[in-house]
Amino acid sequence: MTEATFDVVAIGNAIVDILAQADDAFIQEQGMTKGSMQLMFSPADADALYAKMGPGREVSGGSAANTVAGIAALGGRCGFIGQVADDQLGQVFAHDIRAAGIRYNTAVRAGEPTTARCLIFVTPDGQRTMNTFLGASQFLPEAALDRELIASGAILYLEGYLWDPEEPRRAMRAAIDIARGAGRRVAFTLSDVFCINRHGDDFRKLMADGLIDILFANENELLALCQTEDFEAAVERAAGQVPLVVVTRSEKGAIAVKGGQRFAVAAEPIERVVDTTGAGDLFAAGFLHGQAQGHGVETSLKLGALCAAEIISHYGARPEADLKTLAAEKLG
Repeated sequence: MTEATFDVVAIGNAIVDILAQADDAFIQEQGMTKGSMQLMFSPADADALYAKMGPGREVSGGSAANTVAGIAALGGRCGFIGQVADDQLGQVFAHDIRAAGIRYNTAVRAGEPTTARCLIFVTPDGQRTMNTFLGASQFLPEAALDRELIASGAILYLEGYLWDPEEPRRAMRAAIDIARGAGRRVAFTLSDVFCINRHGDDFRKLMADGLIDILFANENELLALCQTEDFEAAVERAAGQVPLVVVTRSEKGAIAVKGGQRFAVAAEPIERVVDTTGAGDLFAAGFLHGQAQGHGVETSLKLGALCAAEIISHYGARPEADLKTLAAEKLG
């Protein structure tokens, strides 16, 4: 096995987030489920909801893209594969991810639909409710994969959100084969309960077939995946199939299980939760960076908690503070 030249290579939706504040009444009036993500299947629906938004701000997003942005901010070497359209939002996304020092060479897609966008409504308690139009990202073909990039990453990181459309699902299956053929580890995040409701059988088969080395989930996602309401039973079931299971539990911190040994970390204290968008993405960033640098599970969990705390202290899912300095101060 050749030495990896990248720490993490991620495949995911290339999305531009548009964030605005909203109250609980608005969330209910629009028929949204607070704190969750729902898909919009037409640009007309996205335009109609966008027209109802208050003043917003545009920030490049996408779950896996947020994660590699966090890793890059920590000093890691990253690549990203995700598709945008040949439009203004596509240019915004490409500029932002390259400016973060991330290798990004995926060709743009001509014509309709537009670049993916996620309309995010943040309530006063910091909860984010997301409405995503996947646009060009949902047509990522296997032909767009940078095979050399995938094979050169120590860890391949995949997001469950992108499993929903058929074309990128095939691309990610191919990417798993490339990574495992090169002797690399594969990490997978379940992303959202709705992904599990639609594709849980696929995810469980990936685990049963031994294709996932690191699994990321929050508490609700793990329960849905393991089809139980017993958290401890779910942890035991997942850990029996995946070498390293990482579960975030909001204010209760996070746990990880590796080789039958359980580790835990408390949530990092902050003055005020402003926006929970990207909390799981940045937790994964800290954890994966720790793993790529050869740190143990406990240190990786601490890095995850630190990055998650930074991201929920402000709007948007890309780091604003110097994560490298914060990590040095926290961990020495």
